[in-house]
Amino acid sequence: MQPQCQIESQPVEPFEPRDGARAAARRLERLVTGAVHVPGAAGYDAARRTLDPAFDSRPAVVVEAAGAADVRTALVIAREHDLPLAVQATGHGTRVPCDGGVLIRTSRIATVLVDPDRRVARVGPGARWGAVLAAAAPFGLAPLSGSSPDVGVAGYTLGGGLGWLARRHGFAADSLLRAEVVTAEGALVTASPAEHPDLLWALRGGGGNFGLVTAMEIALHPVTEVYAGTVLFPADRAAETLARYRDWAQDVPDALSTALLVTTMADAPEVPETVRGRRVLALKAMHAGRPEEAERLLAPLRAVAGPALVDGLRPTRFADAAMGGTPPRRLDLFEDLPDPVVAAVAGAAAGTVEVRHWGGAMARPGADAGPVGHRATRFSVIADAADPTLVAAVAPHATGGSFLNFLGDPARVHTAYTPANWRRLRDAKRAYDPDNVFRVGPSIPPAEAPRRRVAGARLRW
Repeated sequence: MQPQCQIESQPVEPFEPRDGARAAARRLERLVTGAVHVPGAAGYDAARRTLDPAFDSRPAVVVEAAGAADVRTALVIAREHDLPLAVQATGHGTRVPCDGGVLIRTSRIATVLVDPDRRVARVGPGARWGAVLAAAAPFGLAPLSGSSPDVGVAGYTLGGGLGWLARRHGFAADSLLRAEVVTAEGALVTASPAEHPDLLWALRGGGGNFGLVTAMEIALHPVTEVYAGTVLFPADRAAETLARYRDWAQDVPDALSTALLVTTMADAPEVPETVRGRRVLALKAMHAGRPEEAERLLAPLRAVAGPALVDGLRPTRFADAAMGGTPPRRLDLFEDLPDPVVAAVAGAAAGTVEVRHWGGAMARPGADAGPVGHRATRFSVIADAADPTLVAAVAPHATGGSFLNFLGDPARVHTAYTPANWRRLRDAKRAYDPDNVFRVGPSIPPAEAPRRRVAGARLRW
């Protein structure tokens, strides 16, 4: 793994690719359809950028792939020149730099096609959830998207995907039906229940460890209008409300997804004056059903939290529901919320701390479900700042598991899976990427055993 360069530490020295990288860049400029960017050229800095301003990856060449052929060409050339390889669509989940390597940007491969009869969307690896929502909504359908329409479909889905319909329909990875993949050997294969089912299983939560996805089919669900939004309460009853929440959540139907947050509202004109600059308790909720049923279910929480300062719950199209998310500097998973955790969350004096209810369909996987998540999880606690006091209070009661989409430490990838699924993932890695080509990112090492090559795979022109 290449060392990460932090912008804030010291000025970054100009990056000068080695000879092999220069030769690779020249070949890529001749052979790919999309744009190719090298250090010092116009467009390079924009093409390598992620959403995290503190992250400063310096690839030797960036390929803006125009299609599957460009993806395959970039992979083959990177391998022939022994260069690290990474893929980036939107930059939301990039955590490991591709210094000196080949970075493939897939944002141009963003086609979205909806088959309303099959309730399936076929999407390119650069598609964002906003495009899928817009294409599916006219048919009364919805994907298992996340909290932001700007998030990329492929990375979110391959990493698990915990959205606001997950309690009703499962993780986004559970909705992956089929994928077209360029393997480490340069073969274009289809992963489906009929072809390479072991690869399909691994893609359903194993991230980008097993190949470069050039197209995927995901299931859509009949969801049109939801009752959703955020209610803000004074923070002084956060502890009582959180204690009620852990018991209340045991009997909530799958159609209702909720989270409780302790946060400080911005002191800005666009924030309602009643909460501007205040520490508040926020209830986020989405109910895929009638508003009056949602309010009946939420009444016990409202009774404890007290009068609302701002009430944003309302009927809305699922495609228009703006739920937002908490940037995860730390995530812990829990089978219960003991009193010390409740007290620590309620007493957090700064930043945002979110308690989210899991369960429902996430905990009832089908027979062909992939390795995503720790399905026995009942609650997660996400903090957007590394508060040592909060960590010390919360960590001893957590399961020790993690979730791939929210995992910032590449050394803890194994904690995102059960031991049995981790062993099976390493077996799949051995089968499809025995040389660990796809190692830039949350990497799963191949199992140490005799390897087999994927039928039809070859690495030559």
